[in-house]
Amino acid sequence: MHKPLYVDIHVLQTVPPSCINRDDTGSPKTARFGGVRRARVSSQAWKKAIRDEFASLLDESAIGLRTMHAVAQIAGAIREALPDLTDADIAKMAEESLKATGIKLKGQETGYLLFISPMQICGLADLAVSAYRMGTKLNSKEAKAILNPKERPTLNAVDIALFGRMVADAPVLNIDASVQVAHAIGIEEAETEFDYFTAMDDLSPEDNAGAGMIGTVEYLSSTLYRYATLDVYHLYENLGSIQAVEKAVEAFLQAFVRSMPTGKQNTFANRTMPSAVMIQLRDTQPVSLANAFEKPVRAYAGKGTLEVACERLVKQEQHIDHAFGVAPKKTYVVCGAPGAEGLEILADEGTNMNEAVGQTVEMVGAYLKSCGFVDEGQD
Repeated sequence: MHKPLYVDIHVLQTVPPSCINRDDTGSPKTARFGGVRRARVSSQAWKKAIRDEFASLLDESAIGLRTMHAVAQIAGAIREALPDLTDADIAKMAEESLKATGIKLKGQETGYLLFISPMQICGLADLAVSAYRMGTKLNSKEAKAILNPKERPTLNAVDIALFGRMVADAPVLNIDASVQVAHAIGIEEAETEFDYFTAMDDLSPEDNAGAGMIGTVEYLSSTLYRYATLDVYHLYENLGSIQAVEKAVEAFLQAFVRSMPTGKQNTFANRTMPSAVMIQLRDTQPVSLANAFEKPVRAYAGKGTLEVACERLVKQEQHIDHAFGVAPKKTYVVCGAPGAEGLEILADEGTNMNEAVGQTVEMVGAYLKSCGFVDEGQD
């Protein structure tokens, strides 16, 4: 039986005054941790930012679509192959191809957001075109296989393989996520503030001194601890290719570090990069180091918040390793700001982000080959 391999990524990122993720009242999201209120950014918000970042890291064909308009996407692919058919005939073919997978439709929409890859869209379109040209009924078994992660994993998009998919109509099409993303939490106590603003009407009469609009924007600032873990073996099960897994791991790690949720960015321009990044490869179990910040961090004795936070992470890791025997196989540390150097005591080697990701990808490929996996065309 194979040993597992998990890729943990830990990030410390200081975000200035901002409101990157807000609740239904417009207030920045928060959570209580260690008995005090902390800044919080939901995992859903950051996963959307990661998926957006994939556009600069991956080919378009490797990125999924989350949409209720899958029928229209399939119809578009059919139209390229059969341009002489009427729109009504093409739409009917597209509907039938998606229904054949077990997914129910409301008109030409799924009624819920369906996560589907461009390759799966093309596969269903090709199946419909083939049936039309041969004058036969569309093969329902083949249609289900195109979306079935166990039968045709190589048709999955990277983000579907990473973050999973749920299809209530056809549970056989469900995909378990190979990545878990924690809610980002502030390492210090949060204090929400308000920005009072006015806006002037450019065409108001000269004798009108009043504002055209008055309002407030709630915001906070914090140093966030961000964490995610990736199950390499399960990612291979979802993608079916060593090469695809390597590309997915590289893209995920880069996107996790580079991305930023877009809430109120035009107002606050809060585009910071992480102050510290730690990538760990483990063969025991994933380990979050969030409890390093159960007691809120405060600067003291000339040490800044980041420096204290790095000291806390080192102590938390060392205590966990000693108590539970779950020391990582490899640790890479990337220092993105002065004060993060203390984290390097945990590193097998300090490096920059590209080198850390590149070496992680090499270890992921070697691990999968040790499990006996070989891509087509490889020895």
